[in-house]
Amino acid sequence: MVCRIFVEKRPGLDNEARGLASDINELLQIESVKKVRLFNRYDVDNITKELFDYSVNTVFSEPQLDVVTEELPEADAVFAVEYLPGQFDQRASSAAECIQIISRGERPAVRTAKVYALYGNISGEELSAIKKYVINAVESREADMAVPATLETEYEVPDSVETVEGFRRLTDSELKAFIADRGLAMDLADIRFCREYFQKEDRDPTITEIKMIDTYWSDHCRHTTFNTVIDSVKFEDPDLEEAYNRYVDLRKSLGRTKPMTLMDIGTIAVKHLKREGKLNKLDESEEINACTVKIKVDVDGEDQDWLLLFKNETHNHPTEIEPFGGAATCVGGAIRDPLSGRSYVYAAMRVTGAADPLAPVSETIPGKLPQRKLVTTAAAGYSSYGNQIGLTTGQVDEIYHPGYVAKRMEIGAVIGAAPAENVVREVPAPTDRVILLGGKTGREGCGGATGSSKSHDVSSLESCGAEVQKGNAPEERKLQRLFRNPEASKLIKRCNDFGAGGVSVAIGELADGLLIDLNKVPKKYEGLDGTELAISESQERMAVVVAEKDVDRFCKLARGENLEATVVAQVTEEPRLSMFWNGKNIVNISREFLNSNGAEKHTTVETSRPQSYDKKVDGSFEESYKKLAGDLNVCSKRGLSERFDSTIGAGTVLMPFGGKYQRTPIQAMVNKVSVEKGDTNTCSLMAWGYNPFIMEKSPYHGAYLAVVESVSKLIAQGAAFEDVYLSFQEYFEKLGKDPEKWGQPFAALLGALDAQMGLEIGSIGGKDSMSGTFEDIHVPPTLVSFAVTTEKTDSIISPEFKKADSNVYLFKAETDKKGLPTGQSLKKLYDKITGLSRSGRVLACYTPGIGGIAEAILKMAMGNEIGFRYGEALTAEEIFGYNYGAFVVESADDLNADGGLLIGRTCDDKIIACGETVLTLKDLCGIYEDKLESVYHCNIETDGQDPANISFDSSKKFGASVKTARPKTLIPVFPGTNCEYDTAKAFDRAGAEPEIFVLNNLTAADVASSIETFAAKVRESQMIFIPGGFSGGDEPDGSGKLITAFFRNQEIKEAVTELLEQRDGLMAGICNGFQALIKLGLVPFGKIMDTDASFPTLTYNKIARHQSKLVRIRIASNKSPWLAATEVGDIYTVPVSHGEGRFMASPELLKEMAADGRIITQYVDMAGNATSDIQFNPNGSDWAIEGIVSPDGRVLGKMGHSERIGAGLYKNVPGRFDMKMFESAVKYFK
Repeated sequence: MVCRIFVEKRPGLDNEARGLASDINELLQIESVKKVRLFNRYDVDNITKELFDYSVNTVFSEPQLDVVTEELPEADAVFAVEYLPGQFDQRASSAAECIQIISRGERPAVRTAKVYALYGNISGEELSAIKKYVINAVESREADMAVPATLETEYEVPDSVETVEGFRRLTDSELKAFIADRGLAMDLADIRFCREYFQKEDRDPTITEIKMIDTYWSDHCRHTTFNTVIDSVKFEDPDLEEAYNRYVDLRKSLGRTKPMTLMDIGTIAVKHLKREGKLNKLDESEEINACTVKIKVDVDGEDQDWLLLFKNETHNHPTEIEPFGGAATCVGGAIRDPLSGRSYVYAAMRVTGAADPLAPVSETIPGKLPQRKLVTTAAAGYSSYGNQIGLTTGQVDEIYHPGYVAKRMEIGAVIGAAPAENVVREVPAPTDRVILLGGKTGREGCGGATGSSKSHDVSSLESCGAEVQKGNAPEERKLQRLFRNPEASKLIKRCNDFGAGGVSVAIGELADGLLIDLNKVPKKYEGLDGTELAISESQERMAVVVAEKDVDRFCKLARGENLEATVVAQVTEEPRLSMFWNGKNIVNISREFLNSNGAEKHTTVETSRPQSYDKKVDGSFEESYKKLAGDLNVCSKRGLSERFDSTIGAGTVLMPFGGKYQRTPIQAMVNKVSVEKGDTNTCSLMAWGYNPFIMEKSPYHGAYLAVVESVSKLIAQGAAFEDVYLSFQEYFEKLGKDPEKWGQPFAALLGALDAQMGLEIGSIGGKDSMSGTFEDIHVPPTLVSFAVTTEKTDSIISPEFKKADSNVYLFKAETDKKGLPTGQSLKKLYDKITGLSRSGRVLACYTPGIGGIAEAILKMAMGNEIGFRYGEALTAEEIFGYNYGAFVVESADDLNADGGLLIGRTCDDKIIACGETVLTLKDLCGIYEDKLESVYHCNIETDGQDPANISFDSSKKFGASVKTARPKTLIPVFPGTNCEYDTAKAFDRAGAEPEIFVLNNLTAADVASSIETFAAKVRESQMIFIPGGFSGGDEPDGSGKLITAFFRNQEIKEAVTELLEQRDGLMAGICNGFQALIKLGLVPFGKIMDTDASFPTLTYNKIARHQSKLVRIRIASNKSPWLAATEVGDIYTVPVSHGEGRFMASPELLKEMAADGRIITQYVDMAGNATSDIQFNPNGSDWAIEGIVSPDGRVLGKMGHSERIGAGLYKNVPGRFDMKMFESAVKYFK
C-alpha cells in the first residue's frame, strides 16, 4: 500500500510560496492570484505503517518548521508537478536513504511531487500561463492527483534492437529523409560515408550503430566544425590578410602538410612554441583529459613534483532548455575532465552570457524561457552542484548581450592538481578490464551530444527534452574522494569521464579494441534497450582501465567510498569497438572508421572588414559615471556571486570581493593548491577575458584583446609573467555553408594566434561550441580566453585601495597600427608591474576592462570606501574608453620615473571627483548595487531591532578526567559531506588524531555494518566532529536529516551518550554538522532527544538563497572547552557558506540560553555590535546567534567555518581568523 502525506512550511517560513506569488503578480502580471500555498507530496511504498509514521516528523518534516496533513485543503486551483521518469530526484532519493538508515532494512520506494494551491478568481488562460511558468517540460510534468496503488512501474523489456534493413541500398534522397526521420545530427556526406562502410562490411547496420556513430562524430564530441577543411579565403581588410599570411608562413616553417582548419589555427601556436623549447613543462599523453602542466608545489618547505590540470566546459544547449540541471552538469562535466586525469579539483570560476534579465516576461520569445528565470535558475543549479561537491567557486561573472537570447552561454572553468607520482599512464593491453564507476544510466540522457551540436528553433526545442540529465552531486563527491586516494589512482592505466556520448564514447575512446557487455551497465530502471544503454548521457560516472589482476582491489577501494564499481568491458587485440546486448553483437565497428570522424568537410571563408569599436563618450562626467555604474556589464554581481561557496577547501587566497566592506571584485581567482596533508604557499591563478561589443565589431581585435585581458588580470593580481598558459572557449552561431559566417571564427582565431605569438604563450586546450543559433537570432562572436599560472601566496596583491593620500598611476603598453598593445611592449610592462609589486611599491592594482579606467577606479574605491580625485592627465575619452593591457596602480611612492602617469590621488572623503564635479561613493554604489537587485538579491531589508550584545564570562576551567597525548577525533562522512578534509587537517595541525569514517549505504547490509563499526569507533575516540556539507543534498527539504537518522540509531545513540556522559568526551558540528546537532537536541540540551515544535532549529536564510562570504562574530560566552583560547568580547572573522543558517528559538528559550552561557557567538557589524543587518547577519538569525553549546559546554554547534584557516588566506579582507578552537579541544585532553 502507498502511504501519502503533504508537508507545508509554517506561515512566515513559506519563502518559496511567497516568492512564487510575487513572480505571478509581478512577472506574469496575473493579479487575480491572491495567495499561493506549496506542499511537498510524499508517496512511499514498501514500508510498514509504524515506520512511515515515525518518519513523518524525522524525515519528511520538522515540527518546528512544517505542518503535515494527509489531505489537501480547499483551493481555487490545485495542480501537482513531478520529475519525468528517470530524472534524478534528490528529495525522494534522500528520503529513501534516511528511512533505510532508520530501519536498517531495504530501501523503500519514494516518489515526490510539488503541489501548488492557488487562491483567487483565476481564469483557465491564467492557470495555463502559471503552469507553463513553473513546469519545465524538459525535466518535469504535471502529476496525477490520485494515490497510486503501487510505485512499482511495469516496463516493457525489449530483447533486440532494430537492424536497418536495406540501408546499404538507400539513395541519397532516401538517406536525407533517413537523417530527418531518425533525428540525426550528421549530414548527408556523413551518412553516405556510413553507407559506403557498411557496403564494404557487406551487412546492414543496427540502429545502435547508426546512433552511436552519430554521437561519436557529433560536433560536441569530435569538433567537426573546427576540423572542416578550409579550401579558400577572401579578405576585405589588408591587416587581416597580413595576419593570415603570418599563419601560412608559420605552417610552412613547421612543415605542416595537414589541411588548413580552424583547429589548426587554434593549435599551431603551441606547436611552434614547443619546437622553440618554450613549453617544456607541458605534460602530454594519449589520454583525453584536461590541460596538464608540470609544476613544483612547496609542501611544508619541500618542493614536490605535481601536475596542474585545468579545463573550461560549456553547457549552452542544456542550460538553455533546463537551466538548473544544465548549469549543474556544466560544472560537473568540467570537473570530470581533470578528475579523469586523477587530480583533485579544488577551484572553479563561472562565466556566463545572457540577454537582459530585467526585460519584461512579456517580451520573451516564443519557445524560450524568460531571461530572468533562466539566469536565476541556472545560477541556482551551478551553485547547488558546486557547493555540494566541495568546490571553491572563486569568481562568478555574467556577460550581457542581446545576442545571447539565441542561446545562453554557460561556462565552467575548473582547476585541479595531483602529486605527479599518483598519475600512472599506460597503454591499455589485451585482457585489461574497464570498470564503470558511480551512477546508473537511464534513457533521459539520450541525445545530449547531438542536441548540443544543432541549431534550434521552436519545434526542435519541443523534442529535445530527453537530452538533459540532472546531476547527482553527492555521487560526484564520492568520485572525488576515491581519485584522491593514491592507491586507487595508481591502479588506473587510463581513464575517461562519462559525458554526452555515454558508454559509446566514454568507454569507446579508452582503447582501440574493446568488447563491451551492455547487460552489465547499471540501470536506473528496467526497459532500456541496447541503443539507449550505448548512447545515453550520464553524469557522475567514470570509466577506468585497470589490469585484470587489480580489478578486485580497485572495486574494494571504490566500495570503501560508497561507490558502485562494475566491470563492463575488456580490452581486445583487434582494433574494433564491439558491443553485446542480450547475447547479440549489436555494435561491431572498426576503429579506423570511427576515428575518421566522418566524411571530410570542406568550406570557403570570406572575412569582413573590422568596424570601429571605440566607445562613444557622451554627457558630463557625472552622467557618464552614473551610466557606467548602472551598466549591466559593470554593475554589481555580488548577489549572484555570494550564492557560490568561495572558501571551502581552506585555500582561498583572495575572496571574490575585497576590502573591509567586501565590495571590490577581484580580477583573478587565486587559490592555494589543495594539499591533503601538510601546508603549501603555492597557489594557482585563473582569469578570463572577453568583450562581446568588441568581438561583434571585429572578431580579430576582440580575440586578441581577450587574450591580453586574461593575462593582464593575472599580472594585476601579483603573478609574474612566466609559465602562463591559455585555454579558449569559442562560441559562434551555426555556420552552415555561409563563407561570411565562417569568417567570424576564422578572424577570431587569427587574432588569438597573433596574441599568442606576440606574448609567446600558448592555448593548450579549450572547447568549441558552434551552435549558437535560434531561428534567425545568433549569439555574438565569442572567444573567451582563460589564463592560468602558479605563484607564491606572498606575491599576491589585491585591487582595493588600501589607504588615503596614495598616488594612483596609469601604466600603458605601446600599440601597433591596428590600435592593439604589442606583445613585446606588454611583456616589458608585465615585468615592470611585477618588479614594482615585488619591491613593495604597489598597494593595489587593477587592469581596465569593459568599463575602462572609470570602472577600475570605482571598484578599487568601494572595498574600503576610500575616495579618489582625478587629476588633469586624462580626457573623458581616456577615463571611460577601453584601455586593455594597461594597469591602474596605487602606490605610496613616486612612480613617474618608472613610467607611470599620475592620474590622481586617493582621499579620505568617500567620493569620486574630477575638477569641480564631486560624486559620492554612496550614490554611485547605490546605482551599482541596485541595478540587478531585483534579479540577484543582496541588500534586502530586515525586520526588527538590532539585538543586544550578550556577555557571559565563565571562570570555569575545563579539562577531561582521562588525559590523552593525542586525542582521537572521529569525523563521519555522509553522502553530501564535503568539509571532512578541511576538518581533519585542522585537527591534525592542532595535535589530534583525526579519523575519517565513510558511511556506506549501498545495501541494507552495508548500512548495518556501518552503524556497528561507527558505534565501535565512537567508543575508541575522545571527540566526534560532524563536518559541513549537504547531507543527502539537504533533502528531504531540510538540512541534516540523513545525519540525524544515523545518530538516532540506538547503537550509535548509546555510544554517543557514553562518550559525553561517562568519558568527558567532546562533540562539535559546523554548518551542516550544527544543523544535525540542533535537530538531535545535542545543542542546546546536551543529549539526543525527540524534538517537537517548541525546540530551536535552523532554517532557510531570510534572503532566500545560499550565502557565502566572510562575517564578523563576537565571543558572547566562553563557557566551552572549544573556546578556551578566546575571551568574551573578542571579534573574529569567519567564512560562512550555507542556505539554512537562520537560528530560531522561542523568546523564553533565548533568554534562558543567554542567562546560562549557551549562546557563544553572535554576528556583529563593523562596530562590534550584534545586528540584524543582512550585510553582517547573513541568515537573519534570532538575536544574531551564530553558535551555541550544550549546558556543560562540551557540545558545540556553529554556522561559521572555523576550520577554514591557514597561512596566506583571505588576503583582501582584514580580520582575525583563527579562534584556536581545535587547539583548545586538544588541550582539554592534556
